[in-house]
Amino acid sequence: MAPPLNAVSMIHIKRWNQRPHTDEELQWWIEAYTSGAIPEYQMAAWLMAVCWRGMTPEETASLTKHMVLSGDVVKWPSGLNLVDKHSTGGVGDKISLVLAPLVAACG
Repeated sequence: MAPPLNAVSMIHIKRWNQRPHTDEELQWWIEAYTSGAIPEYQMAAWLMAVCWRGMTPEETASLTKHMVLSGDVVKWPSGLNLVDKHSTGGVGDKISLVLAPLVAACG
């Protein structure tokens, strides 16, 4: 896929709030970053622009989709009852200490 823009243009669009990014641009951005074509300092600059200018719900959904698709997606067999309890870490996570024994007690 030919890049719709270069990294500097992507940062410029978001920094100056010119318009929302397209799905194709965000797909290129994630693919380019995960392949090493975009250095960390440019990703950091783009993330700062996103922090300042925000994203539309459509941009957020598109970015999330392409981030998910950039990695391995686990496919679980149907019919399983699965639950995911994860933590952001840190001192404030007090539920994990009691949740595992509670779930184990339920069978």
